[in-house]
Amino acid sequence: MQKFKNHAKKNKPTFPNQQPEVVTRARIPRNNEVIGMVDQRVGANRMIVKCFDDKTRNCRIPGSLRRNLWIRPGDIVIVEPWEFEGDSKGDILFKYTPAAVAWLKNKGFIKETTTSEF
Repeated sequence: MQKFKNHAKKNKPTFPNQQPEVVTRARIPRNNEVIGMVDQRVGANRMIVKCFDDKTRNCRIPGSLRRNLWIRPGDIVIVEPWEFEGDSKGDILFKYTPAAVAWLKNKGFIKETTTSEF
């Protein structure tokens, strides 16, 4: 019987041929949704997002996504502004992966200089 000194490594899967993620398409904003970059977390599932329509919004994560969507400052997200006070508040609907952000830059949805501005 094989003995393991570290039990955490016993059931760890190994991925010998891990390929880099290739994105052929990514979710783009629909209707009144905008792309933004998370600036800072405020607490209680709220964060300040600098949107690419030159507005800063205090956004929250809706209850259905609260456990599944982990967001840090610097992440690129899709924001849906509220109907009431839409210039200052909104909901975060989607978080882009780094490969999807590169795809959006190649397609022209995000400018190269906008990420360094923030």
